[in-house]
Amino acid sequence: MKKRIQNLAFFAIAFIAGLNRLGSRLSKKIKKSMVMVAIAAIIVLAGHTVAAQVSPPEQSLASLKSVPIPEPDNLGEFVKNKTVAIALGKTLFWDMQVGSDGLQSCASCHFHAGADNRAKNQLHPGPSTNFTSGTGPNYTLKPEDYPFHKLQNPNDRSSTVLADNNDITGSQGVDLTKFNDIIPGSAVDNVTVQPDPVFNVNGINVRQVTGRNTPSTINAVFNFRNFWDGRAQNDFNGVNPFGSRDKNAFLYKVATKQSSLQQVKVSLKNSSLASQAVGPPLSDVEESGTGRVFPDVGQKFNRVKTKKLPRETGKKLKFLPPLAKQLVHPEDSVLGKYSNWPQPGLKQKTYETMVKEAFKPEWWDSQQIIKVGTDGSRIFKQPQGALATDEFTLMDYNFSLFMGLSIQLYESTLVSDNTPFDQYMEGNSNALTSQQKLGKQLFEGKAKCVNCHGGAEFTNASVRNVRNERLERMVMGDNGVAVYDNGFYNIGVRPTQEDLGVGGKDPFGNPLSESRLAQNGKFNDPNLSPPISATERVAVDGAFKTPGLRNVALTAPYLHNGGQLTLRQVVDFYNRGGDFHETNIQNLDPDIENLGLSESEKDALVAFMNGLTDARVRNQSAPFDHPQLFIPNGHPGDQNSVTNDGSGKATTALLELPAVGRNGGSPLASFLENSAPAAAQSPTPVQPTSNPLEGSITQQDCPPNSTLQFVAGGYVCISN
Repeated sequence: MKKRIQNLAFFAIAFIAGLNRLGSRLSKKIKKSMVMVAIAAIIVLAGHTVAAQVSPPEQSLASLKSVPIPEPDNLGEFVKNKTVAIALGKTLFWDMQVGSDGLQSCASCHFHAGADNRAKNQLHPGPSTNFTSGTGPNYTLKPEDYPFHKLQNPNDRSSTVLADNNDITGSQGVDLTKFNDIIPGSAVDNVTVQPDPVFNVNGINVRQVTGRNTPSTINAVFNFRNFWDGRAQNDFNGVNPFGSRDKNAFLYKVATKQSSLQQVKVSLKNSSLASQAVGPPLSDVEESGTGRVFPDVGQKFNRVKTKKLPRETGKKLKFLPPLAKQLVHPEDSVLGKYSNWPQPGLKQKTYETMVKEAFKPEWWDSQQIIKVGTDGSRIFKQPQGALATDEFTLMDYNFSLFMGLSIQLYESTLVSDNTPFDQYMEGNSNALTSQQKLGKQLFEGKAKCVNCHGGAEFTNASVRNVRNERLERMVMGDNGVAVYDNGFYNIGVRPTQEDLGVGGKDPFGNPLSESRLAQNGKFNDPNLSPPISATERVAVDGAFKTPGLRNVALTAPYLHNGGQLTLRQVVDFYNRGGDFHETNIQNLDPDIENLGLSESEKDALVAFMNGLTDARVRNQSAPFDHPQLFIPNGHPGDQNSVTNDGSGKATTALLELPAVGRNGGSPLASFLENSAPAAAQSPTPVQPTSNPLEGSITQQDCPPNSTLQFVAGGYVCISN
């Protein structure tokens, strides 16, 4: 029998290789279906009975208005007022006080079409610690830096390589610091600057940069998992991004205010946005000093004086005035009725009152205090005066739940479903030009884009596509069959081993890949038939989540490493079959091959993708309007010289993004069109204060021995 199966396996490999030789005439789904028929037939012939998997139909393009917003079925167990929860989420998303430095918000990396258009101090050195010659921390990117992998002939991946680097266009976060404590009543945490061996200029720390390009938050609600590597799980555990993977993630709740606290585990499906939202606030690269946790964020907003506390995130925000450093437009589509214009912040609102109004009391209303020991033990007690450094209210302790769900509900409103493409699919035949219509045909045919960017969501990583088919079995680039995570593909951007993507591991030592989890017996997809075996091949290394493409004309640079500047460069990349096709062949998606597109066909594809822009996103109009934001933009100086602020880190330059209301404002410049956001239209009849930063960045936010001064682009703290 063993020999017979080996012979049949040889037949299967030959059959599969024949399928692959058919090349562009077969779609990925058709290949997969034929492979499954072959495998099923082989197993039956070998004396086994198996139900052959029937592949679902292609993910046809459609208007996004046809897709319901994914939402957890049990949301009502937590949220009592969705409208207030959305307002809380928008406030938290844009509030600069959330960051340990009192400047960094979620929006600091997602302010332009949900992504990031900054050009200065946006480089990460990649898997090495060496930046490309001539660049470095605080470098200002230029058009000639792109693409990162330059070829003599952009249509031929085998042509002479003119330049190659493994740098990454990421997003700048915070300086490397150690979190010590909150400072009661201050947006700036007590932190200690740590020497940064990578992000420094002449020994002076500059802001760290993320190791992947920033994806857009707009339409992210449709993703089954979030982050490029999928670590933000579909099921939200109320604590961190890892869902049911974290066996020790739990919250507390009470039946009544006088009841004893009960430890509970929670799970909310279709909540990868909530899972994603609670990651950056604790990241020591993106928003936080090293060592801060969510109860610290909540405590940051507590007026009660506290001693040194290692867990103060929840406390930080509870009583600080929301958006206290930022103007809120009186016609803001969500926050306008709370606006304190022409003064910063919201009127008659605190984070504490917003949490109470948005969430059910069993998650925040308790007379008991949670005392956390150094060994992680928890004791419940009645409060006795000011809280000690290791004591938390129930609201503090559960702050990650409130932040995650409220930001998810806010981001669920950021749906751009009124593009020319959507209008065309709804019956307006004139919404697309003839060139764009040709581009659509190519997108769905010769260019094979739809094979990964399918459905109304323009991504196979969508909730609709993945929830019923988590794992897939398919012929890979080397003609061999393998199982992979649906919606995650290796497309040859960089050599696989530079960044494993979904092939990496979670903090608990388990594979991020559900295919590998299934292979280890820790996950089961009942729709994969036959089930994956312990020895079956898995192809997930170097694979990344397929992003949606709406507003893609506004979100340069492109790909997970931010290595392509223009949509035309992206089309060239796909046309030549990627940059590391042969190197990555064992994990390579089979549709990454020479496409043979003409120059006019490339132009048509780019034109079609330009038709995926929603005018509301471009113009910052509702629901894409926002409060004022001061965005860190590197440091005065360049990659060769910066100014020490007196604490071992460089002074920070800021860009002002003015507040806009529901009617929006002037479009912002896209990446490398201008390094600063364009000024938005001032609201009428109310006029802004004469000093655009008055009441927003103050002297008390500066480190010791420094003074608030104006520099080009904003105010910064300059050492005395």
